Amino acid sequence: MTLLDPATWTGRLFGGRWTEAATTAPVIEPATGARLGTAGLATKDDVAAAAHRGSAVQREWARTSFEERAAVLRRAGLAFEQHAAELHEWIMRESGAIRGKAGFETHVAAQECYEAAALASRPPGEVLPTAKRRLSLARRVPAGVVGVIAPFNAPLILAIRSVAPALALGNAVVLKPDPRTAVCGGVALARVFEEAGLPEGLLHVLPGGPDVGRALVEEPGVRVISFTGSTAAGRQVGELAARHLKRAHLELGGNSALIVLPDADLERAVSAGAWASYFHQGQICMTAGRHLVHAAVAGEYVERLAAKAGELTVGDPFTQDVALGPLIDAGQRDKVHTLVGASGGKIAAGGSYDGLFYRPTVLAGLTPDSPAYAQEVFGPVAPVLTFTDEDEAVALAAGSEYGLSLSILTSDVMRALDLAERIPTGIVHINDQTVDDEAVAPFGGVAASGTGARFGGGAANVEAFTETRWITVQGPIETYPF
Repeated sequence: MTLLDPATWTGRLFGGRWTEAATTAPVIEPATGARLGTAGLATKDDVAAAAHRGSAVQREWARTSFEERAAVLRRAGLAFEQHAAELHEWIMRESGAIRGKAGFETHVAAQECYEAAALASRPPGEVLPTAKRRLSLARRVPAGVVGVIAPFNAPLILAIRSVAPALALGNAVVLKPDPRTAVCGGVALARVFEEAGLPEGLLHVLPGGPDVGRALVEEPGVRVISFTGSTAAGRQVGELAARHLKRAHLELGGNSALIVLPDADLERAVSAGAWASYFHQGQICMTAGRHLVHAAVAGEYVERLAAKAGELTVGDPFTQDVALGPLIDAGQRDKVHTLVGASGGKIAAGGSYDGLFYRPTVLAGLTPDSPAYAQEVFGPVAPVLTFTDEDEAVALAAGSEYGLSLSILTSDVMRALDLAERIPTGIVHINDQTVDDEAVAPFGGVAASGTGARFGGGAANVEAFTETRWITVQGPIETYPF
């Protein structure tokens, strides 16, 4: 059975049921420029209508048995697995992912649903001590309608990791995917949950631009915003949400450091470093944007990394077995190339492109002020700086506005843990690269990378998508002085 037959979604949007969209946009394949179909775009009025409809059905959904909600999430996870081959094609063609990355997305999407199913039966609160003769409870209750804004780079994962737990905990959801990945980041979720038997009106998928995102944050009927995207956009979302007195969970940009200590296995360190910078063309928030290598091994590391970059194949991931696919669009390519060109130093590998295919790049001889080192590139670029002692490594790693992921490669694990304690990040990987995600693990960054671990794992998801209500119960009515 086809999940994403264009005849079922072309020119439409999902707002409780499939309806005609007033405005559409082409679905473009970055690798070829081909038009794959047409997707409906939402308006600000659609946001208000979706929030109203979601609010109307959410309370009944929250009152359903946890077994029923869990069953829907389990069926959704199974649907992701059963339709994986079809979803892989769309993820490759619409987002430019290689086959392995597409497989990772569908695997994580299924796991997010299975883990979310367990949230439905999670104990909803705790018994509190009280000075009176009564029962005092702190109970977690659904927030109501949750707004999810997801980006293009891992469209399925970065949508489902909020949609699934929010639904499992009794909320309705309005999802705004990036219009560049409206199918694999939006329509796919709508179709999966339709197939899973989610009651109508609980999930609304509204592809659109910044105006639709702003309307979602401003909409009074939406009580929580889950945003994944750039730090610049996240600041605007956080400010706007605060003005409207609603919580915003922000997972933002990164410029993660990968530290190579002199005792590290260089062959494995180079492999880890290449994967950390070149996976999905570097269009990942956890990408290693700063390779900090001890001076004793830096020359050999750069030489080996440049050789590795030169061997990697770049091309259309749908028709070829390649290591890197295309960047998402010309605007992103030009940003990458501008940062590379402005950084000075030595281009040890790459630094060129053909269409949207950017060669994996190694930059050496940089300074901390070099643009490709200091800024988030979001492209396949590995900037290398050297350090001479651990204090310098810590200063360089911590000397960034971002604090998402950190990698330390060494043969001395305890030494690495000591170093990690001195570098503020939301994620640390010892003897692994910076890019990873699991449905059972809390995920998030600090400082300009976001507002902490707001996704993944039971505790973080409950905190993100529910409110705390204090309830007391006693026998006779209390008597008072008047």
